[in-house]
Amino acid sequence: MSTTPTAGERLRYWFDNWMARGPIALMALLGIATIAFVAVLGTIAWIVLTLIGDTGNLGEESQTPLDLIWRSLMRTLDPGTMGGDQEWPFRIMMLIVTIGGLVIVASLIGIVSGAFDSKVEELRKGRSRVLEHDHTLILGWSTKVFPIIREISTANLSRGKSAIVILADRDKVEMEDDIKAQVGDTGKTRIIVRSGDPMNLAELEVANPHTARSIIVLAPDDADDPDSTVIKTALAVTNNPRRKAGSYHIVGELQHPGNLEAATLVGRDEAHWVLSTELISRITVQTCRQSGLSVVYSELLDFDGAEIYFTEQPRLVGKSYFDAQLAFATSAVMGLVRGGKVTLNPPADTTLAAGDLIIVIAEDDAAVELAEPGTPDLGAVSDSTVEPAMPEATLVLGHNEGLKLMLAELDGYSTARSRVTIVADVDEPGFDGLLNLDVSFQRGDPTSRAVLDALYVHGFDHIIVLAAKETLPAQRADAKTLITLLHLRDIAVKKGSNLNVVSEMIDDRNRELAEVTQADDFIVSDQLISLMLSQLSENKRLTDVFDELFASSGAEIYLRSADLYVTPGSETDFYAVLEAARRRGETAIGYRLDEFARTSEYDYGVTVNPTKTEKRIFAPGDKIIVLADH
Repeated sequence: MSTTPTAGERLRYWFDNWMARGPIALMALLGIATIAFVAVLGTIAWIVLTLIGDTGNLGEESQTPLDLIWRSLMRTLDPGTMGGDQEWPFRIMMLIVTIGGLVIVASLIGIVSGAFDSKVEELRKGRSRVLEHDHTLILGWSTKVFPIIREISTANLSRGKSAIVILADRDKVEMEDDIKAQVGDTGKTRIIVRSGDPMNLAELEVANPHTARSIIVLAPDDADDPDSTVIKTALAVTNNPRRKAGSYHIVGELQHPGNLEAATLVGRDEAHWVLSTELISRITVQTCRQSGLSVVYSELLDFDGAEIYFTEQPRLVGKSYFDAQLAFATSAVMGLVRGGKVTLNPPADTTLAAGDLIIVIAEDDAAVELAEPGTPDLGAVSDSTVEPAMPEATLVLGHNEGLKLMLAELDGYSTARSRVTIVADVDEPGFDGLLNLDVSFQRGDPTSRAVLDALYVHGFDHIIVLAAKETLPAQRADAKTLITLLHLRDIAVKKGSNLNVVSEMIDDRNRELAEVTQADDFIVSDQLISLMLSQLSENKRLTDVFDELFASSGAEIYLRSADLYVTPGSETDFYAVLEAARRRGETAIGYRLDEFARTSEYDYGVTVNPTKTEKRIFAPGDKIIVLADH
């Protein structure tokens, strides 16, 4: 069998290769075909008309073949020129030219239209390379992207024109529509969306990660193994053959602590990881014991209000840590950075040295300034003591992956012989390794009124309602949580008792809806994680602060009764509260008013970084927010 290609095969091969070059090549080929078609028919028409002596159609000035070819070309573009033709032989030939012209023009329009549609579709998919510099890059898509955009847009108000670039494996138009619906106005910050797989090196280049100020890595909500997706995406950035010479600033979320080691190997010192399940479990346990804590964390983590700053004050060198607290009238001191090491709530007599950074909470960096040191009203300082801790009973309604970590955290806070009752519509999980807790499990539906009535819920010191975020969509999980909370409220009203209820919510929009249940506090898991990622993306130095603040040991935030700090009925400023906290080895940073504890109108009564000169009388039930050792 001969392997030599035939002329027909060569022609088809050439034609296929030519067609693969795109619309411009097609238009060029069509132009060549048009010229050949008109030239052949025009020449034939001139020969025919010359032989039959038809000068009427040739005209006085159309005596050459080139002139007739030109007239034929005009007929392909404008069929109306046929009206003056004479003699049927000429009319038939020009009709052929006109029909051929219609086919050619239609083909040209089709090619141009197809090329235009293809380009629009390409633009719609967001495939063009981003040319921004110093932008925030978000890789991946989840419900956390909306609060992250809101927070970073707020942070960018002081920067001028800024940009947030999002690269995710979703339709570009759908992402843009969702952002407009969920986020709204972003001020000076432009939102640039590109469609592509962040784990694909070629598609990652579209987002221009090498010039980004920071990179936030998110896992899709529906991912089977979200941590693997996050780690692989970070690997595509750090091990990219086209990576920049300097270091990246990457922030990512991990759900399982067991994956932290692998993530650290990938990100090295360029990535900072937020262990979401562990963080939410710790905050839930802390909040169930002191309601309002989640609001304090939200206030510290968002960009709208009090924020954490670092300041060096040479005038305070040689002064004590407590002197530094008294030296700021509109900022709350919470710790020090010495030699790169963060210490929250250091001893009050710690002497500040040259180069030390003071960690403060302020409205903005312009508000971080020294004032005339305040003088505490010693007569208003309370000498009350805390009663010894007693065994407590905690009821957990529902189940999610954070339960095991939550019990381990609760075990560390509880005294011996404390008990926990878990009610969930799942198979009984294991509860090993707990020292202070006696755990019992009961299978049942927490949304069932009969189940709740049989539990004697008003006999528990604390009640935690967990969201089934791994097994149900966010809105459905929050709906079941709301049903449980409504039942608990009705039971409390009918029994005439107060229930200490802390509930986990997934969507922050459902928090205000749930206020009707009068729960003591709500842990909005996605919101808190989003705030944390946003803060770390803007300031990498906050990593050590949050690591210290949310660690299982060291200083933590507590809300303690105001009468432990200020004598009841005393009208005093916040300097007296600072002195009372100093005597207890604590750092005071704010207060919570019980009057507004269950309404969002006044931030649930929470004020972080109050003006120290403002005087107030604390009422029964009011709390002082302090940093204290665990």
